Amino acid sequence: MAKRFLTALNDTGIFLQEWFANPLRTGAIAPSSSRLAAAMAAWLPPDRDSFVLELGPGTGAVTQALLNRGLREERLVAIEHNPKMAAVLHQRFPRAHIITGDAWQMDALLRGHAEEIQSVGAVISSLPLLNFPPAQAAELAHKISPVLQPEGKFVQYSYHLGRPADRRIDHLRPVASSIVWRNLPPARVSVYQK
Repeated sequence: MAKRFLTALNDTGIFLQEWFANPLRTGAIAPSSSRLAAAMAAWLPPDRDSFVLELGPGTGAVTQALLNRGLREERLVAIEHNPKMAAVLHQRFPRAHIITGDAWQMDALLRGHAEEIQSVGAVISSLPLLNFPPAQAAELAHKISPVLQPEGKFVQYSYHLGRPADRRIDHLRPVASSIVWRNLPPARVSVYQK
């Protein structure tokens, strides 16, 4: 219990430090709550051999929930832009494929990875997409669709609690949306399917 508390305190310190350095890029002042992480992890693909791509994993709150839900660590590919957070992920998840880089370059990063990843069963995103111009967010969605397997899910949360627009995102259709109230701040989890 004390170890979990110290880890949470350390992770919050990292988030605060990185948020103050670049609030638009970090997007949050603390890691996702266990409830938000579990809500995201609930959308793992049923095929246990599928890779899962996590974008913006931070210090690994959602990552840990994915593993707790049954994802094998070696089937996780995570792209984290922040080198300090990526170092934490490497230490905590040594069998996962942790890539330090920009999610908007995911196609090149996945191609250039030692074990080339052709497709994934789900993309789990903690990126602060609302902090970016709409054209830049649309560019990311355009890159997500080709990497998803048929029936694959794109799971994204945001702190905007209004109803998301029921529209396709580059060949993806909305399938679910819910609010996790027990998160600081509350967050909406939106799920799209290829």
